[in-house]
Amino acid sequence: MGPRLRTAREHNGATLTGVSCATGISPSTLSRIETGRRKPTLEVVLRLAKEYGVSLDELAGTAPAPAPAAEPRTSAPLSFGDDKAVLPLTRYVGGLHAHKHVLPAVPEPPVRPRQVSHGGYEWLCVLYGRLWLALGDQDLVLRAGDTAEFDTRTAHGVTNARSDGPVEYLIMFGPQGERLRPRTPPDADRGSRRPNHSQTGPGTQP
Repeated sequence: MGPRLRTAREHNGATLTGVSCATGISPSTLSRIETGRRKPTLEVVLRLAKEYGVSLDELAGTAPAPAPAAEPRTSAPLSFGDDKAVLPLTRYVGGLHAHKHVLPAVPEPPVRPRQVSHGGYEWLCVLYGRLWLALGDQDLVLRAGDTAEFDTRTAHGVTNARSDGPVEYLIMFGPQGERLRPRTPPDADRGSRRPNHSQTGPGTQP
């Protein structure tokens, strides 16, 4: 407790003489307490705590540790020039990472999205609305619950396929070409298979 009392006194810019005048405790007694040569009584500690404006817990070293500073929010949306919002869902760099994308409603009939190509592999799932996916020479309209996966070396682009509301979708992307690995037994969904809108074939024009 001695060092904490000294720290509290110095934090207040007080001298032993000044504290002695304010509390009635002699400077020599205060000095011996601060150096650990004398144990203070409860009455003395109460006087000093009041003088320094600190709690008994602080002087005894039992005050709870301050809460750690909040980490920067990595989940804050990032806005882009086309008003698209991207919400990162993973904190690390490299390997599979995920984002949630939100495209606002388009004021006019949409035009075929601009396509890009790059290394990697992508899986996306539409949560709400309709998403126009231009994949190579295919044009697919994906609705809520539809998924698509493709090698991103294939030219691809997306846009909102509707003008009456936004479209929300999830993306998982492997920059080195990592793919998702289903672990469901092959016969787990037998008899309840649904069409896979991501398979190649005639596209649905928006």
